[in-house]
Amino acid sequence: MANRRICGIIGGQIRSLSTSAPQASGSALPIQLYGLEGRYAHAIYSAAVKQKSLDAVDKDFKSILDIFTKEKGLNELLRNPLLTKDQRQNAVNELAVKRNANKVTVNTLSVLAENGRLGRLQGVAKAFATLMRAHRGEVQAKVTTAKQLDANEMKELQTVLQTFVKKGSTLQLETKVDPSLIGGMVVELGDRYIDMSISSKLKTFSNLVKETL
Repeated sequence: MANRRICGIIGGQIRSLSTSAPQASGSALPIQLYGLEGRYAHAIYSAAVKQKSLDAVDKDFKSILDIFTKEKGLNELLRNPLLTKDQRQNAVNELAVKRNANKVTVNTLSVLAENGRLGRLQGVAKAFATLMRAHRGEVQAKVTTAKQLDANEMKELQTVLQTFVKKGSTLQLETKVDPSLIGGMVVELGDRYIDMSISSKLKTFSNLVKETL
């Protein structure tokens, strides 16, 4: 019942955030990203659209993210500042060239290698994946609760979140359990983050008490 009551609160919380959320610029990009990874993702997207190879490039970067998932030490290896030029080129060959990746993908990895930024590749791939989800009209929602939601709670949560998804877009809901929250839930919807967990409230209360002592 507690989780169901919280579902009713989510609406107001998200609505208040949406009025202050930064708006994307009026470009051809589906959404605006920031930071170095965001800038690279923008460049990849624009180049792929221009070359009419967006689907192929998307497939390439999904494959690259899969490699990072399977090869746990890869990210740390690519972040090594002592990698030689030949070693960086070998990484490009293994991750893209030998896999017959699209020219846009190969060029992206080559530029990262030349600039000594292969260590940012995973972040770039994740940023590009975010762009592609927006391109396909997919809105990702992650909800963490202290205990597993039952079927009725899940249905109510989906209904509430769906009201904040534009018509024609698809809500992709991912849930997980974290007992340390004690109760309540944490909601991530697109770029919006709402912490309604009991552990968060207790921490806030604790900080207020310390400030008064």
